[in-house]
Amino acid sequence: MTDSTLRALSQPEPEVSDPLHDLLRQGARDLIAKAVEAELSTFLAQYADKTLEDGRQAVVRNGYLPERTVQTGIGDVTVKVPKVRDRSGGQACFNSSLLPPYLKRARSVEELIPWLYLKGISTGDYQEALSALLGDQAKGLSANTVSRLKAQWLDEHKVWCQRDLADRHYVYWWADGVYSNVRLDDRLCLLVIVGVTEHGCKELVAVEDGHRESEASWKELLTGLRERGLTGAPRLAIGDGALGFWKALSKVYPTTAHQRCWVHKAANVLNKLPKSVQPKIKADLHEIWMAETREAAHQAFDRTLKRFGAKYPQAMDCLAKDRDELLAFYDFPAEHWVHIRTTNPIESTFATVRLRTKRSRNCGSRATTLAMVFKLLQTAQKRWRRIKHFQKLELVISNVKFQDGEQVADQSDRNAA
Repeated sequence: MTDSTLRALSQPEPEVSDPLHDLLRQGARDLIAKAVEAELSTFLAQYADKTLEDGRQAVVRNGYLPERTVQTGIGDVTVKVPKVRDRSGGQACFNSSLLPPYLKRARSVEELIPWLYLKGISTGDYQEALSALLGDQAKGLSANTVSRLKAQWLDEHKVWCQRDLADRHYVYWWADGVYSNVRLDDRLCLLVIVGVTEHGCKELVAVEDGHRESEASWKELLTGLRERGLTGAPRLAIGDGALGFWKALSKVYPTTAHQRCWVHKAANVLNKLPKSVQPKIKADLHEIWMAETREAAHQAFDRTLKRFGAKYPQAMDCLAKDRDELLAFYDFPAEHWVHIRTTNPIESTFATVRLRTKRSRNCGSRATTLAMVFKLLQTAQKRWRRIKHFQKLELVISNVKFQDGEQVADQSDRNAA
């Protein structure tokens, strides 16, 4: 048997009880009970007019189903779901949407499993890890259970990758390649796209194994999206300087505008500079992308290139080569700039998980890593918020012209956009 990778996650003694967690679990039980009771009241109200010949209610409460436990982020919580009886012989049956019959674990646990995997925890250590994270009440997640979940999520991802996209419309896209070391000789590149719908909601559009962040890989992904019904091009795509994505995008969705991510660009420029001068140039870069107008941004651009070009030509060449693409956001509503200058929606999702940076033997497979990242993104998607001032997306969709973030008064050539 291999040594555990979780020696630091020692378990508390079984007899030691954490009063705070006990209180939280009790509060969770009470909250769930109230919510289910509210569901039941709504259900019974639908049958309020249904009575027996003697005037009594036909559909009434009838005790509870056997008590069961649900795994949550604070450990196991015991729950009871009420039953109803249809005394008229009908088929009225109450099923709680909050606690469906076969629910065994809350989504927070399903999110922890891919998180642990991507952190490098082996399947055999999951029980120990979950007990350390959730308390000693985390039961039922054996290695076999985790393996079945992996297979299930892989199947879900395959089905998801074939879904019909004819009814989807995206205004903005964020795209990035996320790397992970799977085995000693196998480095995985996941191609990820997150989109903004016409209603301002952020959605996972694609996550696929790109093998490498090349034009061919991106073109295959984008062509697949188009063939499944995503014929409308996004108005703007935001990404880093990886040429493969931009070349493929220009071929598959040629009308989409290109915006280089300022976070990636700043990091690339600063990496070509001595540490002593980095704070000065970082301040200058901030002055460029925070300028209120494109003209002011160009002026700040010129000052930076002139000031540092002679001493640090490589860094300034890196900055200058994507000049127009770095300033594309000025053609969109100013209220959206905070969202479309960087690929932060993708970066922040992976901020707490550095995907397997240590190469080790038998630590996983490309398929399992892909399934885990897919599940992680799906659960993260539930917490993504609408972009600010999403109402202005309607103007962007309608090809309304913007200059320096403001709507242009003269829209005479609007339809040509």
